[in-house]
Amino acid sequence: MPDPDPAVPTSAAERTRARIDTSKPHSARFWNYFVGGKDHYEVDRRIGDEIKEIFPGLVDVAVTSRHFLGRAVRHLAGEAGIRQFLDIGTGLPTADNTHQVAQRVAPDARIVYVDNDPIVLAHASALLTSTPEGMTTYLDADLYDPEVVLEAAAGTLDLSRPVALMILNTLGHVADHDQALDLVRRLLAGLPSGSHLVISDSTATSEGMIAASEAYNASGAVPYHVRSIGEIAAFFDGLDLVDPGIVQVPEWRPDAFGPADPATAAVDAYCGVGRKP
Repeated sequence: MPDPDPAVPTSAAERTRARIDTSKPHSARFWNYFVGGKDHYEVDRRIGDEIKEIFPGLVDVAVTSRHFLGRAVRHLAGEAGIRQFLDIGTGLPTADNTHQVAQRVAPDARIVYVDNDPIVLAHASALLTSTPEGMTTYLDADLYDPEVVLEAAAGTLDLSRPVALMILNTLGHVADHDQALDLVRRLLAGLPSGSHLVISDSTATSEGMIAASEAYNASGAVPYHVRSIGEIAAFFDGLDLVDPGIVQVPEWRPDAFGPADPATAAVDAYCGVGRKP
């Protein structure tokens, strides 16, 4: 038998890393750069710096969206009593990931992260930590296959009990709004009454954000489409919105689940939390 070719990756980790393209910007690395992480390459920093020149406010969008995640999870694990979280479009790990926030409030919380991107998969081990009472797992699965995601998540979560479905800064990758709505509805269809939907996303609410989006999409990265406030709100049709409803991300319960966000200026990103009746 011939010796294996040393240039051919053999382990799963090596095969995953071989899929990572460092010649083009990547949304998870780009976002990681904006929130102060360390998992990015020169190509990501270059487009990040270019966009800062076009629209410095995108950094505030990234930072305040991250803070919203923490406030939303604290509300769900605390006031709402949710003990199961399905986080789709995980992104790269930074401080205060979903499982860390949830398990500080409720050590028995169970979290399933879902992503199918090789750069995220390569860093998944950083997310696979848990309190002894809870559980954290990672699925290499695709938002475009909701039923597959739900079936796989059922290995960790009890889908007969309420689940917090979190899709943060991810749905913009789905170009067609009707398709994005359908994906969210199919995911919610597999979850019981009392489950919650959490969404935040950039919005086409200023010329600067629209220009930043166009520059990013022209960079060769997988395009990201900013939407109207009404289009964000449509994801919550049929759900009971949790106060204060659909708002800019710094405005979602900053006092109750602070600390207050340091970015006081308006940001081009909206969010909401809705409960399935």
